[in-house]
Amino acid sequence: MRHPDAPAPGELLGAHYGQCFGCGGEQPHGLHIEARAGEGVSVTAAFTVRPAHQGAPGLAHGGVLASALDETLGALNWLLRTIAVTGRLETDFVRPVPVDAVLHLRAEATAVAGRKIYCTATGRIGGPDGPVAVRADALFIEVEVDHFVDHGREEEIKAAMDDPDQVRRVRAFEVNP
Repeated sequence: MRHPDAPAPGELLGAHYGQCFGCGGEQPHGLHIEARAGEGVSVTAAFTVRPAHQGAPGLAHGGVLASALDETLGALNWLLRTIAVTGRLETDFVRPVPVDAVLHLRAEATAVAGRKIYCTATGRIGGPDGPVAVRADALFIEVEVDHFVDHGREEEIKAAMDDPDQVRRVRAFEVNP
């Protein structure tokens, strides 16, 4: 179920961390994905494939496409008001995605069982109703913020904790008893 304090449908969700390869604005070759809350527990986003994202000449690298799906799936956590990490990501590559194409992404949570969040996503070319180019099913696992403190590099953790916007984003997930 969508959390009662989740962003409203259509609302821009924003980056969870400026240095994130998927959504951060501080990564020059990142994906710069901006997700928006959808209806229910769904999000939409768009990703433009740049020359830095190619694998075969003129085509998006499959790992980059998987990253775009993973980022969009991870944005569902804003609607659940939880912190979770990817536990499994199964990706199907249906058709090639050319450089300069816009990949229209949609993700939705399909079930939650304890700490497990099951979700699915598609990436379409030519518009939100265009042909499916890539799709994924994923399992996310809910974690505490200490997961990142315990496993991240100390200098990045310190910089994030000194950033008032980052602290605000983490506190947005805190639930008052």
